[in-house]
Amino acid sequence: MNELTSWVAVPADSDFPIQNLPFGIFSTSERTKRVGVAIGDQIVDLKALHMLGYLENLPFTLADFEAPVLNPMIARGKQATRELRNRLVKLLDASRPDLRDKEHHVGQILVPQSEAAMHLPVEIGDYTDFYSSEDHARNVGKMFRDPENALLPNWKHLPVGYHGRASSIVVSGTPLKRPHGQMRPDPAAPPTFGPSRLLDFELEMAFITYPGKPLGDPISMAEAEDYIFGLTLFNDWSARDIQAWEYVPLGPFLGKNFGSTMSPWVVTLDALEPYRIPGPDQVDPPVLPYLQVTSPGHFDVDLAVEIVPESGPGAVVCRSNLKHMYWNMAQQLTHHTVNGCNVRGGDVMASGTISGPEPGSFGSMLEISWRGSKPFAMPDGSERKFIQDGDTVRLTGCASAPGKPRIGFGSAEGLILPA
Repeated sequence: MNELTSWVAVPADSDFPIQNLPFGIFSTSERTKRVGVAIGDQIVDLKALHMLGYLENLPFTLADFEAPVLNPMIARGKQATRELRNRLVKLLDASRPDLRDKEHHVGQILVPQSEAAMHLPVEIGDYTDFYSSEDHARNVGKMFRDPENALLPNWKHLPVGYHGRASSIVVSGTPLKRPHGQMRPDPAAPPTFGPSRLLDFELEMAFITYPGKPLGDPISMAEAEDYIFGLTLFNDWSARDIQAWEYVPLGPFLGKNFGSTMSPWVVTLDALEPYRIPGPDQVDPPVLPYLQVTSPGHFDVDLAVEIVPESGPGAVVCRSNLKHMYWNMAQQLTHHTVNGCNVRGGDVMASGTISGPEPGSFGSMLEISWRGSKPFAMPDGSERKFIQDGDTVRLTGCASAPGKPRIGFGSAEGLILPA
């Protein structure tokens, strides 16, 4: 499949070659919200493709593709979406004339991305955020607790997570207001109320689920990836000063739920298969049997974060990689359901901040500036300890290697507006 090329022109540096084909929801001035697939700088309109008869004998109806979210399509399950993706590969293959040579059909099914608006890809029933990067957890532990005992006792025994707010997840390009809240900058004084002064990003990725099992039935490690549809980029915006005052004893609340940003294209696990790699040795301490990994479950995906000021050039403040996670997606989903918790199609589960071992790979300003003690120098001479009004934060991600197809995620970006 790596040698495949498409009759659709794909720029050499495109995130979306024929080997990727991520799913999303798009609209234009003439087309209502519907399911599309990215290839090069084009979108394949699956509603139009279905109406022209190219998706016959697949377990989908027209309603699945004219829906304003991916949930109806996802509800068909992994085998169905895999068959759909395989059909699309054949239709877009440069060596196959079935669609290639029908110019009147090509004009109906291809839409330039530049003419389309992208939308949140799924209706999100529930959102869970994990805390699965050891380097991130150690950095935070060193800052706020005993540096010699940075990880809490449970951290290497289970994927720590919490339930977040699904209603405030927005698609890339949606501006967010700086949040108000309570904070206590002076521990000897009463709390104050006002706009957050320590607004931060968190570099994450998120996976989207297929419909799970009935309430009470866990998903095992052997089954977990059958319930994972695909991945997106994810920015878990965080107001550190609000978070620090409120989080004891129940964890994040208003410091997190004012907004999270998701990229619009969902990249399937099948597309990422060439970049599957082993994870860390989880032997000290050994994980319990229900979480033990028997095959590689990590993925090698390069990630970057850029801060672009209101005026002037931007700067990349972080380069990290999904491979730095300690707990993989299968372990996260398995642990999430081990008590019988049910998941629904379109649920979002985020990785937690993805930090690497070196300062240049830290996935939040909290770590990059080390609580504000080491400001990041911007090209225009200004500094960043945390995010300022007018800043746009842009997350990008791409898996690439010599001899392998480039599998990209596009971007997840958001502009911070004044409170």
